[in-house]
Amino acid sequence: MRILLVEDDTMIADAVTVALRDAAYAVDWVQDGMSASRTLTLGEHQLVLLDLGLPGRDGLEVLRRLRQSGNTVPVIILTARDRLEDRITGLDLGADDYLVKPFQVPELLARLRAVTRRQSGQAAPLLGNGRITLDPSTHEAHANDTTVLLSAREFSLLQALLLRPGAILTRRELEEQIYGWNEEVESNAVDFLIHGIRKKLGADSIKNIRGAGWMVEKS
Repeated sequence: MRILLVEDDTMIADAVTVALRDAAYAVDWVQDGMSASRTLTLGEHQLVLLDLGLPGRDGLEVLRRLRQSGNTVPVIILTARDRLEDRITGLDLGADDYLVKPFQVPELLARLRAVTRRQSGQAAPLLGNGRITLDPSTHEAHANDTTVLLSAREFSLLQALLLRPGAILTRRELEEQIYGWNEEVESNAVDFLIHGIRKKLGADSIKNIRGAGWMVEKS
């Protein structure tokens, strides 16, 4: 999953970026509201972490314009504004969650997983297609009576497929789930990761659709 972090405090942004990448998320970072609004028009991200006290354009205005444009990307507000009125305003403008600074990384990650489940229409904490089960909290996958631990990027790739079972994802779409702006896309990375997942979960765990991309079967 690719996340846009909108945060003007460099120390907070660095800490959150490291934590998210360690948890297998691809992260891009912008520092002001205008840059956030421009970036969000590209549709490259599956979730937004949005500070409110931003230079150029306040985070609430970024959120307001985003929703007015019809963009439904999930947004979690990360802010020091802890008044009840601020929380109500943020949620009523279309935020999916609201987390007050300072916060603990495990709580942020749990909220990310919860928002992702809701967005994909799944209530259960596990992702699956009837054959493969993936636990986003542990990065463990289960198939063929076997439970294995996936690497960070194996997890990112399999999660992207399981969030859309039956859909064919291209090489570029999968790369966008694995790498952020400042990360070099390794040659044949997708092929290498799929080979690793198949080795752990079975050769038929991920289907190759020749000339189109890859998919996991829909249950």
